[in-house]
Amino acid sequence: MSERAAPFYCPYCGDEDLRPGEQGHGAWECGACNRAFQLKFLGLLSRGLQRNDGGGDEI
Repeated sequence: MSERAAPFYCPYCGDEDLRPGEQGHGAWECGACNRAFQLKFLGLLSRGLQRNDGGGDEI
């Protein structure tokens, strides 16, 4: 298990200027838009992912 998963970009502005926040585990701060957010892993889905059409992307 890794120490901490890091986001690649801010979910609000899309910038990559992120640093760990002071609020604790999973907290991040964006230097571009000056927002703070928190990521939380909820768990695995018991049913998993299912395809509905046998392959390919829907438009």
